[in-house]
Order: sequence, then C-alpha cells, then structure tokens
Amino acid sequence: MNAQIQEFWNLNRLYTPLRDELMAALSDADLAYSPGGGNPTLGELCRELGETQYAYAQSFKTFTVDFSYRTNDDRYLSSVAALRAWYKQLDDDLEAALEAVTDADVADKQMDRGGYRVALHISLDILREALLIFYGKVSVYAKAMGLPLTQTWRDWIA
Repeated sequence: MNAQIQEFWNLNRLYTPLRDELMAALSDADLAYSPGGGNPTLGELCRELGETQYAYAQSFKTFTVDFSYRTNDDRYLSSVAALRAWYKQLDDDLEAALEAVTDADVADKQMDRGGYRVALHISLDILREALLIFYGKVSVYAKAMGLPLTQTWRDWIA
C-alpha cells in the first residue's frame, strides 16, 4: 500500500469502529424504525451505507466511483448479524483494494467521481465524510428511539 494512502486509511480506521459500536447497540427490531414521513427505516439507512462502502471498495480497483450498485438482499433491512457480516466483508474488500494501490497509481491516477477527479487520498477523505453523514443521521434516529449510544459516539458525533 502506498504510504500516503496508508496514512489516510489509518485515519479512516478511527471512524469505522463507531459503526461497529452502533451494530452492538442495535436489535433486529430497531432496524424497522422510521421517524415517519418520507424517511427510510434505520435498516434502509444501514443498507445504503453498505452500498456506499461497496462503491468505494470497487473504486480503488477501477479508479472510478460508481454509486449505481444496489443490493437486493433484504436481510440487511432486518438483521443486525447480516449487516455486521456484510460490513466486515466490505471492510476486507476495501482493505484489499487499498493494499493493491501502488506508488505509481498515486502519482499517475486520479479518482473519477463522475464529472470531476480528485487525488486518490482525497477519495478516502470523502468516504470519511460519508461515514460522518451516516452517523449524523443515525444519531437523530437513536435520539428519537431513546437508544443509548456509547460515550465515544456521543463525544465524536452527537
């Protein structure tokens, strides 16, 4: 793995444990919660995060971010265990894709984000922003549900 990519990935690793803390706090029944209106269920938000993570894992293989992937696996809407396993696989896939990024890739390639290009390490920054947006949304749901989140979550997000 390129040193610059490693540095940015190490920073992202500080944020992914919050997702795991969330999974530890949730029950399968919690995934059905929606605050109403046109808002998705918590399970739909979690599935959307997985689809986003998939896009980023693939992007470090193709150097193009494509958010068109949608999973048809409805287990992610109702099973915390299925989400945990999927997130673990997605983390492993992203780690493997990042391991393959070479110094030449960092020097010669940019990430195509559909209309504009950014340096590869900036794409990891944008992934971290996607995680933070997800965490912010989930914080609203958790407060509405009366779901206690960890001190780390409260310190970093809420």
